[in-house]
Amino acid sequence: MTRTVLELIGWVSSGLIVLSLAQARVLRFRWMNLGGAVLAVGYNTVLGIWPFAAMNAVIAAIDAYWIARLRRERHDPTAYSVVEVRPTDAYLGHMIGVHLRDIRAFQPSYAPPTDGDGRRWAFLVQRDAETVGAVVVRDAGDGAGVVELDYVTPRFRDFTPGEFVYERSGVFAAHGLRRLVAEPELARQTAYLGKVGFRAEAGEMVRELAPTAA
Repeated sequence: MTRTVLELIGWVSSGLIVLSLAQARVLRFRWMNLGGAVLAVGYNTVLGIWPFAAMNAVIAAIDAYWIARLRRERHDPTAYSVVEVRPTDAYLGHMIGVHLRDIRAFQPSYAPPTDGDGRRWAFLVQRDAETVGAVVVRDAGDGAGVVELDYVTPRFRDFTPGEFVYERSGVFAAHGLRRLVAEPELARQTAYLGKVGFRAEAGEMVRELAPTAA
């Protein structure tokens, strides 16, 4: 191995580790950190710098463990819970306010619910004690609901908490809803909505809901 190639490996390793620390997404951080650590193991081994080789080997092992665990829990229905709150709940308002700029990156005209907004249901998506998302649905009548907000915090966008909300929680069917329609700005997120069971129909993204068990 030439000195130039070795130096390139060292720089790439350092760059990956530094970039990993700038990632908000948990899984992306782990993958980038793992890549940097593995390269650092090779780099330091070739140079005979054994303390740093050993340290990066341990880091790589820790990253590999967490990647395996996070991927295993990715579709685990026990990993998430849904808490229904009033649409004007103070904590929901706080959560939306903190993330409003990020929310409007996907839904530019989104406005939080107010007392005069009509009949709505709001749900907080929890990962243990951490709030990882929020869903707000407006009653459109005749068993239909309009999804006005479906937001996942940046840390959990590599995962699918929405999958649990729509497919396993039963919270919408419990309110008598049989069909959901994504609000037009939200409907542009076709890749995400497709993952959680929506389909394109007559220019809209819609999802049928199974009734709750008797």
